[in-house]
Amino acid sequence: MKILLALLLGLAVLLAGCSEPPPAFKSTDISGVDWGKDFALTDHTGQPRRLADFKGKAVVLFFGFTQCPDVCPTTLSAMREAVKLLGDDGKRVQVVFVTLDPARDTQALLAQYVPQFDPGFVGLRGDDATIAALAKEFKVFYAKQPGKTADTYSIDHSTGSYAFDPQGRLRLLLRHGEDPANIAADLKLLLAGK
Repeated sequence: MKILLALLLGLAVLLAGCSEPPPAFKSTDISGVDWGKDFALTDHTGQPRRLADFKGKAVVLFFGFTQCPDVCPTTLSAMREAVKLLGDDGKRVQVVFVTLDPARDTQALLAQYVPQFDPGFVGLRGDDATIAALAKEFKVFYAKQPGKTADTYSIDHSTGSYAFDPQGRLRLLLRHGEDPANIAADLKLLLAGK
């Protein structure tokens, strides 16, 4: 009996050693979290959008606002570079920008702002309550900071982006300032089904 048990244990160890190692993501792997499952907003062309609309693509979701002086334009520029680095696979990536400032970021303004980074990028908006609920769902911090006048406020906000795999599962937290080559490498793994 002891020999049989030892053989079974040895076989289990051998089989465990044959399993594929987890992917070596450069970003933070958050696979399996029970939040950040979906969104229902309107895009910069006036069309309603949900995560399922992009099934089959890796989706990068970023929360910001058009008057953001630094984090938002640098993030969208990095995403543009990452998508370019993917070559033809870049067609299978959808970058989505969600405004945290629906009062100023009208559909027309989003339609002007977001595509200037890449014509394929999508800008999304909703009313204040919808944006607040979505930010909470995605663990996004944001707070309005007063300006010199009522309409010159700024918004402090979380700086990371979220990456979904082509099946629509939230998988990665991409850090602000990450090298576009690292983002592209992570997206390539997601596109390959890792």
